[in-house]
Amino acid sequence: MRPPVVEKIDIHLCRKHNQGVIMTAAALPANENERIALLHALDLLDSPAEPSFDRITRLVARTLRVPIALVSLVDTNRQWFKSRVGLDALETPREFAFCAHAILQESPMIVGDATKDDRFADNPLVIGDPSIRFYAGAPIVTSGGLVLGTLCAIDSQPRVLMQDEIDTLIDLADLVSKEIQQRETALLARTHMEHAQSAIEVSESHFRSIFERAALGIALVAPDGGWISVNQSLCDIVGYSQTELLGLTFQDITHPQDLETDLSLLQQLVESQIDHYQLEKRYFRKTGEVVWISLSVTKQLAANGELEYFISFIEDIHARKEAEASLATLRRDLEHRVEERTHELRTANEMLSYSMAQQVSYQKALIKREAELSAVIENANDAYVCMDQAGVVSDWNQQAQNTFGWSAEEAIGRRLEELIIPPRLREAHVAGMKRYLRSGESRMLNQRLELSAMRRDGSTLLVEVRVRALDLDGQKIFSAFLHDITERKHHEEQREHEARHDALTGLPNRRALFEILPQAIARSNRNHTQTALLFLDLDGFKAVNDTWGHEAGDSLLKEIASRLSNCVRETDAVARLGGDEFTLILEGLSGREATVWVAEKLLETISIPVPIGAASAQVSASIGIALYVPDSDMSPDQLVTAADAAMYEVKRASKSGYRFGN
Repeated sequence: MRPPVVEKIDIHLCRKHNQGVIMTAAALPANENERIALLHALDLLDSPAEPSFDRITRLVARTLRVPIALVSLVDTNRQWFKSRVGLDALETPREFAFCAHAILQESPMIVGDATKDDRFADNPLVIGDPSIRFYAGAPIVTSGGLVLGTLCAIDSQPRVLMQDEIDTLIDLADLVSKEIQQRETALLARTHMEHAQSAIEVSESHFRSIFERAALGIALVAPDGGWISVNQSLCDIVGYSQTELLGLTFQDITHPQDLETDLSLLQQLVESQIDHYQLEKRYFRKTGEVVWISLSVTKQLAANGELEYFISFIEDIHARKEAEASLATLRRDLEHRVEERTHELRTANEMLSYSMAQQVSYQKALIKREAELSAVIENANDAYVCMDQAGVVSDWNQQAQNTFGWSAEEAIGRRLEELIIPPRLREAHVAGMKRYLRSGESRMLNQRLELSAMRRDGSTLLVEVRVRALDLDGQKIFSAFLHDITERKHHEEQREHEARHDALTGLPNRRALFEILPQAIARSNRNHTQTALLFLDLDGFKAVNDTWGHEAGDSLLKEIASRLSNCVRETDAVARLGGDEFTLILEGLSGREATVWVAEKLLETISIPVPIGAASAQVSASIGIALYVPDSDMSPDQLVTAADAAMYEVKRASKSGYRFGN
C-alpha cells in the first residue's frame, strides 16, 4: 500500500506557531565549516531527483512501513531533501529539523514519540503538519567522517523499532553514504586533474620563458620545413620579424650550396639512422647578406610514434668564420716562414681564447640579467614580498619598506602576519595558508584582491594584492605584489558621493531619491506604517532670479534647502530634483494628520523672507502629497507622479498651499 503524501509544509505557518515558544536548538558540529564547504562542493543541493537515491527512500518506506522517508542534507540554514517519499516539500528550516540533532550522533537517532521529547514537543512540525510523532535518522557520512545529513523515516504515529529494523536503516544509510563517497572521489579526481593542468601551465610558462630569452636561436620546424615557432634571437640572426619568418621555410633562407647536405642529414634523422645532427651552414639575411650559423637538430615524435616537428638550435658563428678565414689567409702568407707545428699551436691558442672569451661573455650576460631582475623588483612601484610555505618573509623590496615602515633587515625572517596582517585577519590568513598547503584550494591566488593591511605604526591602509604560488624543489613559495590604493578609494567614494548629491545644496539628487524611495516603501511594508512623499515647487522663485540675478537665486535655494532639512526628522529625507523642485520623504506615519502638520510647517518656514544683500526676498511653495499605504501595489514612479500631479493642482488653484494626490 502506497504511503500517504504530505502535500505541503507551510513554513510561514510554522514560524507563526513558533512565536513565543522556546525550542531546544541543535548545536553546530565542531567541523561545521568544513562540512558545509564539502556539501556545497559536491553539487548535491538543489539538484534533480536521482534513481540511485529514490530507490533507497522507497525501500525505507516499504521496509519500515512508514509514510515518509527522506534523504535529508543539512545546509547552513535549512535541511534540503535530495530524495523524498510521502512529502512534496523540498526543504524546511534547519531550526525545525530533527536531522540537525541527528547529525551530531555517530549512531542512529530514534525518537519514539516526539510529543514526549523535550527537544521536539513544541516543534512546529510536531504540533502542525506533518504531525511528526516517530522519527528515526541514520547519519550519511563522507569518506573523511563528515556527517552531511541523514536517511530518515517519519511517522505520524508513535513507533518502536526492532533491532533488525534499526540495522536495516543503518545498512541503507551506508548505501547512501557510498553513493556520496563515490561523488566525493570524483570531485577529488577533478581537483587533482586541475592541479595537474596547473603544473603543466607552469611548465609551459617556464619553457616559453627559456625559449624567448635564450641567447641561442631556437625554432620548432614542421616536417615540410615551415617555421612553427621561432624566438627573438633567431630573428636577430637573420633579420626577419617573427611574422615574416613564419611565412617562410628554412629552405627559403638556406644557401643553395648548403641545402643538399642539410636535407640529406634531415632525411637520416627522419629515418632514425641518426638521433641528431650538427651542421655549419649559411643563411641569407633579409638584406641578402650571408651569415654563417652552427645548426643542431633533433626531432620530436608524437605519442603514436609519428614525426611531429624538428627542434633546431642556431648559433651565430659568422664572426668566428670570418676570423677563421682571416687566419687561413694569414697561414697562407706565413706558411713559408713558420713551421706547420707553430701554426697549429697558434690556431689552437686562438680558438681557445675565443672559447674562453665567449664563456666570459655568457657569464657576464647572465650576471647582468640577474642584476636587472633584482633592480626591477627593488625599484618597482608596488611593494614586493616573497615568503616560504611557513609564511616567513624571504624578500622585501624598497617599496615594501616605504609602504609598511619595516626595513628589509627587520622584515626578512619574520612571519608575514606579524608585519602587515591586521590582528582581526591573522587567524583567517594562517588558516587559509594551511588550507592551501593541505588541499591546494585558495581564494587568494592569481587574482586582484582589495584587502586591509597594517603599517608598522599600527595604522591601516587598503591595498590591492596579487599573489602567485610557485613550486620549487617540492617547496611552495609565495610572491606577492601589493599596491596602496587608499587615496584611489577615497577619490572613488568622493565621486560616488558627488554622483548622488546636488552640488549647490548638498542634498540628495534625483538619482539618490529613486534609490532611497524603494527602501522607504520596503520599510513601510515591513513596519506597517504609512510613508508620505511631498513634491514641493517654489512659487515666486523666477522673480528672484530676474530681479537679483542667479547668484541671489542660488543663495535662496541653499537657504530653503537648509530650512527644509530642519523641518523634518533625521529619519526623513529631503532631495532636490533640480531648479526649484524639492521632494521630502516622511516615514513611520500613522495617518494624514502628521503629514498635514509637516506641510503647514513647511509653508510657514518657507514664507519667512530670505536676506538678499541689503534687501530680502520672499517666496512660497506649492506642495503635492502622495501617501503610500503598506502592502499596496504603488511603485516609486507612481508615487512621484501622484505627488507631482497634486502639486500642479495647487499651482493651478491658488499656489502657496498643499493637496493630497489620488
